[in-house]
Amino acid sequence: MTPVRALDRWRATCLVVGLLLVWIAVASPVSWCASQSLTGHMVGHLLLMSLAPPLIWLGEPIRLLFSGAAVLDRMGPLRKVGAPMGHPAVCWLAATGALVGWHVPAALSLGMRSGTWHAIEQASFLAAGLLFWWPVVRPWPAVSTEPRWSTVVYLFLATLPCDILSGFLVFSERVAYPVYLSHGHSTVSILDDQQCAGALMWTVVTIVYLVAGVIVTTRLLSASTFQLTNPRTSEFV
Repeated sequence: MTPVRALDRWRATCLVVGLLLVWIAVASPVSWCASQSLTGHMVGHLLLMSLAPPLIWLGEPIRLLFSGAAVLDRMGPLRKVGAPMGHPAVCWLAATGALVGWHVPAALSLGMRSGTWHAIEQASFLAAGLLFWWPVVRPWPAVSTEPRWSTVVYLFLATLPCDILSGFLVFSERVAYPVYLSHGHSTVSILDDQQCAGALMWTVVTIVYLVAGVIVTTRLLSASTFQLTNPRTSEFV
């Protein structure tokens, strides 16, 4: 198997797994569990924002859709127009806004009581997740003038709102989302579920962002070593 064909298969696998995770979050029993427990809600949230998006971008779906060489050439102006949307500050704010906004008790309750708003909630999680991971994965046709090391800082800053929310859920002694009381659960069981949801978010986000940061750092170090040993080569591929 040639390296190019192996890379194509790897990208296809990433894309399929990413889309499968989206399906699990929105169409499997996981979606129903979100209305029954905060842990179920958190599983769907993490699938849509932290796990599926990087895999989808690693699959290079835009390159797959616009595979014709002539089409790829005409995408140049669109890359410049779309560059502001892919700026790390915009992506960070979008992801943080979706995270904080939908975990306000009133917003979460609205998503639980209305199928339409639940669909909007899930769509916004996925859209924010795709935006957040765009400057990290940098799939084609991403354009960025930011130094690659800034991605590590970007990932670190992204953990802060997640840590604050998850820490509040884990250590709070009061029910943050009284809407779950309407399902007949006791206060004790809801607090246990709340702590489990916070711990799950804390663990998954930390691991995923840490792995992404290690990969970026490793590639940076590899590129630096390559350029030191090959001074005439200006770009690491």
